[in-house]
Amino acid sequence: MSDDTQDVASNRSLMDRLVHAIGGEPRDREELLELLRDAQARDIFDADTLQMVEGVFQVVEMRVRDIMIPRGQMKVVDSDLAFEDILKVVIESGHSRLPVINEDKDDVVGVLLAKDLLRFSGAGAQQKFSLEGIMRKATFTPDTKRLNVLLKEFRVERNHMAIVLDEYGGVDGLVTIEDVLEEIVGEIDDEHDAADEVDGDIRDHGDGRFSVRALTPIDEFNSALGTQFGDEEFDTIGGVVMQHIGHMPKPGETATIADCQFRILSADSRRVHLLQVTRSTDAVES
Repeated sequence: MSDDTQDVASNRSLMDRLVHAIGGEPRDREELLELLRDAQARDIFDADTLQMVEGVFQVVEMRVRDIMIPRGQMKVVDSDLAFEDILKVVIESGHSRLPVINEDKDDVVGVLLAKDLLRFSGAGAQQKFSLEGIMRKATFTPDTKRLNVLLKEFRVERNHMAIVLDEYGGVDGLVTIEDVLEEIVGEIDDEHDAADEVDGDIRDHGDGRFSVRALTPIDEFNSALGTQFGDEEFDTIGGVVMQHIGHMPKPGETATIADCQFRILSADSRRVHLLQVTRSTDAVES
């Protein structure tokens, strides 16, 4: 039996087991997820598969602004830099793609692919270097676009990065296809990430707004945001929020605890996945 035939047989077997486990059509998405979790608990498929399925549902609910790299953390290349200086920026950033700007980060004129610099590494080749001649066209997307729509556009257009615009047309940050895929399959670390000290659980958007994974330990949350939540009852910030709300929250629900305003960005029937947090010294206990 060929590998392809074995794969088809395996897929059919999995589908047969799923249909048998579900025993009927679910009425809504939450019921479908509950049935899939029950099927996984009975070892019909593994936990990694369930995590990816839940990630797909999560991506449908999330928007670009929830996962983007904020403007203040963008690594960029100035269009007037010499080849040696551009090469230094690329090496220090560790990124394969960098936005090219003119006056400031609101004026993105293109995207530089690190691999396009290789042709100028030989002796004398730098004399022929022209940043304008090798940079690619930049793709722009609004910060309100849903991630599943963005992922489809990345696939169709064979693009890997987009510049994120706010409601006024200013540059709010950037987002890559890797950022979107990580919401489905989990963190994708490479050699550069392993040496990076940036906390992957908390993303600072630079305007007093943070995206925070619900499983972030309370001590890490306190350290990053300067808060003083206790960890006697709960280990994670998601536990604090759920206890305060008093029920399993749905996406869009909000709560104000101490001087933090929390908004549920992603949750299912069992867990909160992602929070938006805004620090506010004027916040009143809800």
